[in-house]
Amino acid sequence: MSQPGKPFQIAGQSFGEPGRLFLLAGPCVVEERDLAIRIATFVRDLCLRLEVPYVFKASFDKANRSSIRGHRGPGVQEGLEILKAVKDEVGVPIVTDVHLPEQCAMAAEVADILQIPAFLCRQTDLIVAAAKTGCVVNIKKGQFLAPWDAKHPIEKARQAGAERIMITERGTSFGYNNLVTDPRSFPILREFGVPVVHDATHSLQLPGGNGETTGGQRQYIPHVARAAVAAGVDGIFAEVHEDPSSSPSDAENMLQLEELPPLLETLLKIHELVS
Repeated sequence: MSQPGKPFQIAGQSFGEPGRLFLLAGPCVVEERDLAIRIATFVRDLCLRLEVPYVFKASFDKANRSSIRGHRGPGVQEGLEILKAVKDEVGVPIVTDVHLPEQCAMAAEVADILQIPAFLCRQTDLIVAAAKTGCVVNIKKGQFLAPWDAKHPIEKARQAGAERIMITERGTSFGYNNLVTDPRSFPILREFGVPVVHDATHSLQLPGGNGETTGGQRQYIPHVARAAVAAGVDGIFAEVHEDPSSSPSDAENMLQLEELPPLLETLLKIHELVS
């Protein structure tokens, strides 16, 4: 197994440290403030008990929608206000997507990690703008990108000054309306010297599978997450919700919040075995 990248700190927590799995988790999109705080508190308490470094995830805008009628979220101003409330009241770091270079500086005032969406992982200006904020940059590997080609967006971020970078595998296009995760990608991505994350929920999307919306196969989340940890990832990304079916975005491939504790406990046991 190739060696992990150099660990780094986020809000006093170590990420990418050998033998220590970390978690990025939260709802797909920012919904109401109280819901975000409840989810963040639940996952924070779980991760404190299990000694897992944790970052709350939610997007203020979901620009990559199947349809013009797809729900996008509250937008930059309201979305960042809610994320700041989560950060201040729950005491957890934040990761959120950015879609345009001009969003990066605004998001960096709240977020600890700026996430480059998979469809935008070749957008040089976006990666450079995110890197220049000094935040951690989490690059989602595009569904169209071979794992060995992920070195190019990572190098863009490094050349722009980013010293803390993550790369996230979220599945590869496999025919029409389907994704598959190739476990060979994990050791390949680790060769680039950055922590490797597996997105256990987006990798089970069925893009455009419901016509105007994306479908999903949430029943397989535990299976792909266990496989990824066994293959040696450093962290898990999971979208979680109290009631996934009620979510306006990614309803069919989010994990039920109450299912997270037993899954995370299992993943930690697997991680201990393979570390």
